[in-house]
Parts: sequence; structure tokens; C-alpha cells
Amino acid sequence: MLSIQEYQEAFISYLKDYKTIKEPKNLYEPIDYILDLGGKRLRPVLTLMTADIFNGNYKKALNAALSIEVFHNFSLVHDDIMDDAPLRRGEETVHEKWDINTGILSGDAMLIMAYQLFENYDANTFQALAKLFSKTALEVCEGQQYDVDFETRNDVTIPEYLKMIEYKTAVLVGAAMKMGAIVANASEEDQNSIYEFGRNLGIAFQLQDDYLDAFGDPKTFGKQVGGDIIENKKTYLYLKALEFSNDTDKIELTQLFNSNPDNVATKIEVAKQFFVSTGSADATKQAIKDYTAKAFLGLESLNISENKKDLLKAFGNNLMNRTV
Repeated sequence: MLSIQEYQEAFISYLKDYKTIKEPKNLYEPIDYILDLGGKRLRPVLTLMTADIFNGNYKKALNAALSIEVFHNFSLVHDDIMDDAPLRRGEETVHEKWDINTGILSGDAMLIMAYQLFENYDANTFQALAKLFSKTALEVCEGQQYDVDFETRNDVTIPEYLKMIEYKTAVLVGAAMKMGAIVANASEEDQNSIYEFGRNLGIAFQLQDDYLDAFGDPKTFGKQVGGDIIENKKTYLYLKALEFSNDTDKIELTQLFNSNPDNVATKIEVAKQFFVSTGSADATKQAIKDYTAKAFLGLESLNISENKKDLLKAFGNNLMNRTV
């Protein structure tokens, strides 16, 4: 087993060899740009780590890991267009640096490139990876649509929201880990168990992302702090604040998240005050801990050593305590 940093370094080295700018440059330069912006490389690291955990060779999982990363970045390019987001990882988004049409087309190419990477595996592995990938990619699209729908709804429930983040974010984390298990020829039972670990960890990860969107440090978070509030997104923070509010505050909070004022800084500050005063901020932090604990509970059925289980727990704890 390698350290997290060593998996990251191995993946980044492989990514550098993969990236290439060819003609037409206006298609491939934006792809090179978004893949170069960095980020946590969470998903590909999980793919490599999982392959090792099930006694496979992590190097054989590099193409699967790269596929996950290319797909993830494709989804970010299109999400940023839909959200009209100015920043991604502290830099200009693709559609801001180029234009919307370029972002759409380069994103489309990335989706195809993600599929192409499975061609490096034998027929059985290719089929298993492609089947999982297709299911996951469609769920991510469904999650994105739920997210868009929720912006104009005032009756979103917490179970609906949790389903949305499961599809939009968590299933890709689960799939990243299951792909590593597939490449390592782990048993079907272990493949499914590691998927559930990743899925629950992914929910905790997204809840943490929601929390940081409101309360994160702009210097380390890498995205526009308060972006979800500006976009009127019905996050866990908002839904819990609504649940804990009296009737008067519910009306004010609902009106706030149906408004598009010129002074967004004031809107963000008022929303954050609601999140803190109602106890929503604390409830969100508790939910992050609960889903992380649920992920850890799922490790008990895995046929791996206790040391490897501890490694996965350490990874989960680091995610729960992150600031970026």
C-alpha cells in the first residue's frame, strides 16, 4: 500500500502523459486547462487505493482512475455553465475563459474520452467497467436535474435532497472505488460493499461541500463562497434552517431564497445568520459525522485486513475535517 500522496503523484504523472493538445486546439485546450486545474483528485486516488486494498496492482487501475477523473471534470464544465459560475478551483471556469459553446463541445469530447479509456482492459473487465460507468453517468445527470428543479421549488424535502446529492456526487465516489475492486478481480460481495462505503462517504463529502460553500475560507475553498445561496439552492443547510425556524422566520427565509438582489453579499450574510441561529449549521456538521460513521460501519463486512480498514477510515476522517 502507498500513501495518499504517493497515489496522487502516480496519478498526476499518468495524467500528464495522457494530456495532449492537438487539432483543433479550441476543442482540446479547454480540456487540458480543466484537467490542469488540480483539485483533490479524490476519486482517482480512491480507485487506485481500492485496487491495492484488494491485492491488485494499482498501476492496472490507472486507466479506470483516469476515466473517473475525466468524467468528473466533464460534469464540472457543464455544471459551471448551468450555474453561470465564474470560478472553479480559484481560476476562471472554462466557459468564462473561452465561451459557452466551447465549454459544451469540449465537455462532450471529455465524456467520450472517458469511455475510450476502458478500451485498455480485457473484454470482461471492459464490460464490467462500462456497465457501472453508464449506470453512474446517468445517475449523475439525474442528480443534476434534481438540483436544477429544486432551485424553483419551495417544497423540497430532506429525503429528496439526500437523494439528489447521492446521485449527483456520491454514486461517482462509490463507482470510483468499485472500479478499483473490479480491476483487482475482487469478489462481487466485496465490490458491492466497497461501493456502499464510497457512496456513504460521498454523501458526507457533499454535505461538507455544502457547509464549506457557506462557511469556507475563500482563499482555500477554491470556489465562490456563498454560491449556493446566490443560486437559491435548497441545500441541507437551508432545509434544516427551514425545519428549525418559527413561522415568521420560515417566511423570511423562503423569500430570501426566492430573491435575486443586486447586493449578493448581504443575502449571503443574512442566510448564514439563519443557518447559525437556527442550529442548522451544527445539524449539518452532525450529519457529516453520521454518514461518515455509516460508511465506516460498512467496512466490517469487507474481506480485507484490519490495517486496510484503518487506512480507509483515516481517509474518511481526513475528508470530514477538510477545509477545501
